[in-house]
Amino acid sequence: MKQLLVRKGEVIVEEVPAPSVGRRSILVRVRHSCVSVGTEVSGVRMSNLPLYRRALKQPHHVKKVVQLMRDQGVKRVWDRITGMLAAGTPTGYSAAGEVVAVGSDVLEFAVGDRVACAGAGIANHAEFIDVPVNLAVRIPEGVSTAEASTVTLGAIALQGVRRANPTLGESFLVIGLGLLGQLSAQMLLANGCVVIGSDVDPKRLTLAKSRGVHHVLDASEEDVAERVLRLTGGAGADGVIVTAGASGDSVLMSQAMNASRRKGRVVIVGDVGLNLQRHEFYAKELDLLISCSYGPGRYDPNYEQDGEDYPLGYVRWTENRNMEAFLRLLAEGRIDISCLEPRTWPLESAPEAYSALTNPPPGSGEKPLVVLIEYPRSEQAPQRRIVLRSAAPARRVDGRIRTAVVGAGGFAQGMHLPNLVKRGDRFEVRTIVSRTGSNALAAARLFGAREATTDLAATLADAEIDLVVICTRHDLHVPMTLAALDAGKHVLVEKPLALDEAGLSKIEAWYAEAARTGRPLPLLLTGFNRRFAPAVRRIGELLADRSTPMIVNYRMNAGHIPLDHWVHGVEGGGRNIGEACHLYDLFAALTGARPVDVKARAIDLRRASRGGQWNPRDNFVATIGYDDGSVCTLTYTALGSKSYPKERMEIFCDGLVVSLDDYKRLEVAGSSKRGWKGMSQNKGQLAELDALAVALAGGEWPIALQSMLDTTRVSFEVERHLEESARSATSSHG
Repeated sequence: MKQLLVRKGEVIVEEVPAPSVGRRSILVRVRHSCVSVGTEVSGVRMSNLPLYRRALKQPHHVKKVVQLMRDQGVKRVWDRITGMLAAGTPTGYSAAGEVVAVGSDVLEFAVGDRVACAGAGIANHAEFIDVPVNLAVRIPEGVSTAEASTVTLGAIALQGVRRANPTLGESFLVIGLGLLGQLSAQMLLANGCVVIGSDVDPKRLTLAKSRGVHHVLDASEEDVAERVLRLTGGAGADGVIVTAGASGDSVLMSQAMNASRRKGRVVIVGDVGLNLQRHEFYAKELDLLISCSYGPGRYDPNYEQDGEDYPLGYVRWTENRNMEAFLRLLAEGRIDISCLEPRTWPLESAPEAYSALTNPPPGSGEKPLVVLIEYPRSEQAPQRRIVLRSAAPARRVDGRIRTAVVGAGGFAQGMHLPNLVKRGDRFEVRTIVSRTGSNALAAARLFGAREATTDLAATLADAEIDLVVICTRHDLHVPMTLAALDAGKHVLVEKPLALDEAGLSKIEAWYAEAARTGRPLPLLLTGFNRRFAPAVRRIGELLADRSTPMIVNYRMNAGHIPLDHWVHGVEGGGRNIGEACHLYDLFAALTGARPVDVKARAIDLRRASRGGQWNPRDNFVATIGYDDGSVCTLTYTALGSKSYPKERMEIFCDGLVVSLDDYKRLEVAGSSKRGWKGMSQNKGQLAELDALAVALAGGEWPIALQSMLDTTRVSFEVERHLEESARSATSSHG
């Protein structure tokens, strides 16, 4: 399919794999999409800035990059960032078309429905889009897909008006009469308000006046605040909605404050500077309100991604219901898009539209308020595979392991893919599989893969794939692992192996049945990489001839993750199962023994006066006894500071104390034997791949199947204890 991507200050039309449809999503064939003349054009300009200038404008991103560089190394992160920028990024967030497929858990839509869709990174400018159910609404009869494609901008304007809470007969000033301002003015008129509009563009003022706006003010020629006071009998406007985009400029906010009446309200919709002067709103006791995009639900992954709605009785207007209300206003003729003189470009000419918006030629006239992209009327099925280079011969001539990587998110691109490329003498990255076609294509280009695809089934059916590396969210690990094993592929699946006993038992049963029937047994490796770290290998050498059990104390200063993050939900399974499993495997590797006893206890937040942001399941102590007599304890906490080192381990055995600091340094007390020191943190991911390559060449499995099963069941038993301690805390507090 064709999709618009932003690359180095330009918009290009790129051929990318069509997306697959998610469980709670619909696949939409796009007929029209709407360009956000403000937001998107700013993004295009930003993409052409040198990285240091982008960093100055987006300091919050810099902090994340610095942390990644500490964890993964400067060169690796730098290469990844520059590679992503070179590949281009998707753009667009408002579109309309027809449903061509629905997810397995979707009841709200059917194939053939006409829908309008919203969401950055979702409702892209692309021929096909995968849209979660709460970000799509049916288009009413009488509304075209061209009109409906403005749904996101309409919902943004509507939410701003709702925040202003207009009542019949009130006076409102709308600052900035671009598309959002024009829509806001029309909505205020529909509410029976007296509407005043201001802008510096005479054409926009004329357009607003033609749609019934009572007074229009040319901000370049008159004092807007003073004129508003005269128009309202000296009282000032009951409310002001700021829809202008003037990032960093606080003049508009000063204008809004001065134009307001005492105890009025000012709503910020546009991107304006907030260098506020206290005296301008203190004396009037003004209410300053921020309007959050399309409405309640925005930025909540449970609502947007998982499709969990808010009860209407408690949240009357969600972003989805705002979208529906806007389309209803269009259907009833209360909002008119045609009067805004939309301009439409065919998809192939879309770069010209952006060029006209960012660098309009002299004498070309004013920029259009509404820019639409029209897509070909083709009914062809979506193509989900893009071949980037000629296929290698079916027979391997160099002995390399032909690899497909499933899931091209941050960890895959930050760790596994660079390591696979580094071990290019052993592995060949053939295929990148991702639900998002542009992401698959970008990763495939960055890491030299042969093809990019969103079709996992076709990849598993490919006889030229030997190994499947699964880097998806945790809830997909079991079904994808089983599908790959059924296809006869070797599997490296990131931890955890499974989220529950039912899933784990399916994998165990698969191998039992394969062994019973004499079926070939593909290798399975869970990404428990810490046992392969050089420091841990050195510990194995130091304690190879131990004569006593060991006491192991491990502290994981994991850092806080918000409770609404996916790792805490059904996709992640929680941090004990999703991350602490690393340490349970490490204990198994150190002791060389099997677990026989598991105990755990979480903190009791009911005894704290303020603890609502913490999760007891992130803050616990687990103790595991092993059949060689060893006892290993994990203290896992999110209560600490991220500025403190994340991981530390102490081992007491045979008169020695071996201490590991964050996989950077290993020290030994009680012996003259040396420890280990690395130039940077090394948690064993590359050595894990080396061990896998040796195993696939005929060696032993890097981790025995039974050990992986045991480790995963330890995490389940810890989880059971954490749930019991939570129930105990609840009952003890009545």
